[in-house]
Amino acid sequence: MKVLDWENDAQYLDLVGDLLETDEVQRLKNHTQHHNGTRLDHCIRVSYESYLLAKKFHLDVRSTARAGLLHDLFYYDWRTTKFTLGTHAFIHPRVALRNAEKITTLNDKEKDIILKHMWGATIARPKYAESSIVSLVDDAQAVSEYTDHVRKNLRLKLLEYKNKVIKLI
Repeated sequence: MKVLDWENDAQYLDLVGDLLETDEVQRLKNHTQHHNGTRLDHCIRVSYESYLLAKKFHLDVRSTARAGLLHDLFYYDWRTTKFTLGTHAFIHPRVALRNAEKITTLNDKEKDIILKHMWGATIARPKYAESSIVSLVDDAQAVSEYTDHVRKNLRLKLLEYKNKVIKLI
């Protein structure tokens, strides 16, 4: 996973700093996302990479950065919590939107970004280019975060195997 220098990007921080200071966003530190990090780390990575792409393509960087940060603003463990109304992929964008609306005013594009970020796993197609960017970056981050977890476990198993071989010699 590449290291992003979001903490030193003044323009990015101007766009999302107020959100990062809220207790609601900071609570994401307490939740694991994709086995290998916190939900806050995940949301920041999605937000910042999406912001950089929106900037490169001269799109709405503010909506992209802010909604990217809020796209997974929920507090349950998606591995164990099950819903009768639909899958986690369907439910959590709606929960995140409801939670985001409690801490800030969202424009239509930000709402679409949050609601449609699971495009592919759901049939809700993004209305805006910025929504597509966040959805694709979120997918790429999820794969990266999961494969980092798998690589770490494989390294540990390989080390255990090497230690067993050395003891046999």
